[in-house]
Amino acid sequence: MSSSYLPATTDSIAQAKEASNPSDAISMLYRVLDDPSSSSEALRVKELAITELSDLLRQENRAQDLCNLLTQLRPFFSLIPKAKTAKIVRGIIDAVAKIPGTSELQIALCKEMVQWTRAEKRTFLRQRVEARLAALLMESREYTEALTLLTSLVKEVRRLDDKLLLVDIDLLESKLHFSLRNLPKAKAALTAARTAANAIYVPPAQQGTIDLQSGILHAEEKDYKTAYSYFFEAFEAFNALEDPRAVFSLKYMLLCKIMVSQADDVAGIISSKAGLQYVGPELDAMKAVADAHSKRSLKLFETALRDFKAQLEEDPIVHRHLSSLYDTLLEQNLCRLIEPYSRVEIAHIAELIELPIDHVEKKLSQMILDKKFAGTLDQGVGCLIIFEDPKADAIYPATLETISNMGKVVDSLFVRSAKIMA
Repeated sequence: MSSSYLPATTDSIAQAKEASNPSDAISMLYRVLDDPSSSSEALRVKELAITELSDLLRQENRAQDLCNLLTQLRPFFSLIPKAKTAKIVRGIIDAVAKIPGTSELQIALCKEMVQWTRAEKRTFLRQRVEARLAALLMESREYTEALTLLTSLVKEVRRLDDKLLLVDIDLLESKLHFSLRNLPKAKAALTAARTAANAIYVPPAQQGTIDLQSGILHAEEKDYKTAYSYFFEAFEAFNALEDPRAVFSLKYMLLCKIMVSQADDVAGIISSKAGLQYVGPELDAMKAVADAHSKRSLKLFETALRDFKAQLEEDPIVHRHLSSLYDTLLEQNLCRLIEPYSRVEIAHIAELIELPIDHVEKKLSQMILDKKFAGTLDQGVGCLIIFEDPKADAIYPATLETISNMGKVVDSLFVRSAKIMA
């Protein structure tokens, strides 16, 4: 950064935009910010310079310089309204967030800004930075710290009745409880978010986020038809805004179709006008799963899981449901294969189902313990012995019914004799 400053005028900004390379432009914008003038025009130009500078630093992936810029601008923040300060601070934090691999830096930056806002008594800005910090902590799997922060923040925001921020925080709390596998609390937080959202105008992106979370929670409860309708609402909202989350909403819509055994509809949705915009690995992965499900082929299912590991296994929502689907499919196939036998080699079953022997053996033992069928594993000779389902003896229920009827007769006689004696 040069010691001499450039006057805070629109000409200086234009000069910086015309610079031959980004480094020169960044240097010139820093010099504009060094102008000691605090006139209303100079402050307005400096705001433009900050916006340009944060965009350039983001494009150059200079995350640390963006953090330093926030510290450097603190004297400037005392000269402008608090609302403009909040806008600039959130803009710079958003710029850092767009640079990949900066999660730890973002957390450190948010913690630093929270301390500064407390010292400066900027409650409005602090609450929003704390909400961002809680989201970052959740992404970093620091669930305990995120929950502690959110709990105190919810109480404070409810007291102030800031509905828009309350929607954000309740939604974040719902996601956090869902990550911790606490479904009742996740649903309660989502209901609170919906209640707050009904009282105000909610931006379409925020409404889409609420619908997406609603779909995820309904899918977790195996209510896939309702989940599909929520994912569809979220997809429409994100699609209209060209939000990258649209493809995930579409992916979860396809997942719901597969889970309700309507895998044949997947190809139609992908080839629709809206679906064609998002053709890529995410949709290819769901198409491969749908094909495997339609053909009841475990081999194709495992191939899909292996070929699209990033899209299926690394997405916790899809992975959880596909694990359940895989187990169901495997059990159905095994029951169908062993049905004609009373004694069969495990190796033969494994060969028919095209899976490793140890994998099949483990699943069969689990099914026997879960009483999916009556049988035992003879591991000495590597055989599965299937027993016939024991027929229930009808004499026991009939005896119980007779004793029950006799009891009623005795009770009736007792009542009659009591009346006669009276």
